[in-house]
Amino acid sequence: MKILVTGGCGYIGAHTIIDLLENDYEIVNIDNNSRSTTQHINAIENQFGKKIKNYTIDLCDKAAVKSVFEQEKNIEGIIHFAAFKAVGESVQIPLEYYRNNLVSQINLLELVEEFGIKNFVFSSSCSVYGNTTELPVTELTPRQEAESPYGNSKRIGEDMIRDVAKVSKNNFIALRYFNPIGAHPTACIGEIPYGPPQNLQPVIMETALGKRQLLKVFGNDYPTRDGSCIRDYVHVMDVAHAHTLALKYLVENKNEDNYEVFNIGSGDGVSVLEMINAFEKTANQKLNYEIAERRAGDVVAVYADNAKTRKSLGWEPQYSLDDMMLSAWEWNKKLT
Repeated sequence: MKILVTGGCGYIGAHTIIDLLENDYEIVNIDNNSRSTTQHINAIENQFGKKIKNYTIDLCDKAAVKSVFEQEKNIEGIIHFAAFKAVGESVQIPLEYYRNNLVSQINLLELVEEFGIKNFVFSSSCSVYGNTTELPVTELTPRQEAESPYGNSKRIGEDMIRDVAKVSKNNFIALRYFNPIGAHPTACIGEIPYGPPQNLQPVIMETALGKRQLLKVFGNDYPTRDGSCIRDYVHVMDVAHAHTLALKYLVENKNEDNYEVFNIGSGDGVSVLEMINAFEKTANQKLNYEIAERRAGDVVAVYADNAKTRKSLGWEPQYSLDDMMLSAWEWNKKLT
């Protein structure tokens, strides 16, 4: 079965390509490499001995994308990752984010309808929930105002798909990830931050490798079990497998509606200090960190209710927090 992946040179996209290959899918990838290189594709081909057809084109160029659809017959499904995703950068250059993330998606959805591609899986984000106070977060939790143009582009992307689905014969799923971390267990691929990392795990890795002198824990007086903020971390290979299961769910006509949404999170909240402790244990290395003042805008806690995903897709997270930390550590040591 031939699957078109967009943004497969990126972090989650590349790990999903591995999971798809392991489940005997044929992969065609589109990526303009504006936020990536072909490093991950090359590494996957070398590690698994399977060729990946890769088109280096911009999804905002509809004519170029259409030429791929014309060349690649019998595409059974699309997994759409391609997007700019740096929250801080999106605040600085909002129109570039809206243009890239939304025009590309419009082009893709128009071609889905024109070519009758029956199955479409969208890479969404828990950022659509905004600063929710409802815990755990379910798929029915009301979405709040987005905190960034990036988050808003995902919210608009979901709305766009929902509206298309109302008049389409094709099927659509949006997967709302929480906090994907870790790397492939072989350390053949992993996360390569674009610009200074803003997420906790890459900051932990940079501190451990001496690339930054100090990790700051923003607040230890929150109403949580150890006073630090809580988030839902999930191994990137568990996230990747959710896409394979979502495709299978649509192909086997198990969907109840032609547009459905699923949370992809471990269902367990992990605090900042627990993340640090997990790294120190798995790497057998102390981190240089200090407690700092609370950071404006930080939510106290957010984590997923993944019951719907488990029941409908048959998805079960396979990797522990220690697995996430160890795999990321092995990958980051390899990068140095």
